[in-house]
Amino acid sequence: MSPTTIRDVARAANVSIATVSRVLNDSPAVRPATRDKVAAVMADLDYVPNLTARRLSLGRTLTIGIALPFLTLPSFVERLRGVQYVLTESEYDLALFSAETPNRLESCLANLFGRARVDGAIVVSFQLNEEQVNQFLQSDIPVVVIDAWQPEMNRVIVDDVEGGRLAINHLLELGHRRIAFLSDYLENPFNFVSMQYRFDGYRQALEEAGIEFNPEYQQEGELGGREAYQKAVKLLTLPDRPTAIFAASDTHAIGVLKAAHDLGIKVPEDLSVIGYDDIRDAEYLHLTTIRQHLFEMGVEGANMLLRELREPAGDPLEVCLPTQLVVRGTTASPN
Repeated sequence: MSPTTIRDVARAANVSIATVSRVLNDSPAVRPATRDKVAAVMADLDYVPNLTARRLSLGRTLTIGIALPFLTLPSFVERLRGVQYVLTESEYDLALFSAETPNRLESCLANLFGRARVDGAIVVSFQLNEEQVNQFLQSDIPVVVIDAWQPEMNRVIVDDVEGGRLAINHLLELGHRRIAFLSDYLENPFNFVSMQYRFDGYRQALEEAGIEFNPEYQQEGELGGREAYQKAVKLLTLPDRPTAIFAASDTHAIGVLKAAHDLGIKVPEDLSVIGYDDIRDAEYLHLTTIRQHLFEMGVEGANMLLRELREPAGDPLEVCLPTQLVVRGTTASPN
């Protein structure tokens, strides 16, 4: 049996093919009664629209591209989930471009621009350089950046400086004075800025409390839990080891907790640990952390892009989501 065509729908509904096409494209020119009649016939006939033909008729791809790094890391997965949640209820498909190296990022961006593959783009965490920003601005592709400070572009951000201050002020209020900071490399090939901003918050809070910064208490390294473990061991074997560690992500904090366990250091009795992100594992591990609303960042970014696709705003838009201290079981007053 041949599949139902748009011609079959038009014949059964006693309307023109153009009217059926307008219904499929949500045209306001169709009267509600006619729209309901055509929709009922499509349901009765089990009509499935030819998406390729529809996209050609609209002159659009009905696809949103998203470029993001390190797809396996929980913080990026949560932002992606937020974007998917919104687009599932829209007419758009999602095309994923994952970049693990700067060269791969260049390839991803070329794919976003090339051959009219997407109607809009979302870029997560990459701090774009001047040439990349100009590529977007000179194209007809609306773009939203998430977790990156790009004043020329629509963006969804978090105040990471304030998040760092929240973490340190919590530890200071508990009575800690020897507080270490552990993170990825602050200078990195992708020019991620969030770790630097969290470090700035750390330094500001210490300075306001009259505590001199100790370079030995700052450790940075490659992204990942294994590297965080090694850096934590280095901190925890110092002659005058810190009584608290601010890990710039929950992934880092998990490495710190493992290092403390292996060294026989009790958390939080002998060491307080605070993370950043509030990924799912943080609750299971009773980790005190700074919550940034990762899923909501994806939701806000996707909604912002859909609004831009419907009606461009002109001036760049910014949504800044708050951070929140979540106290669980890994911080306490120092012995």
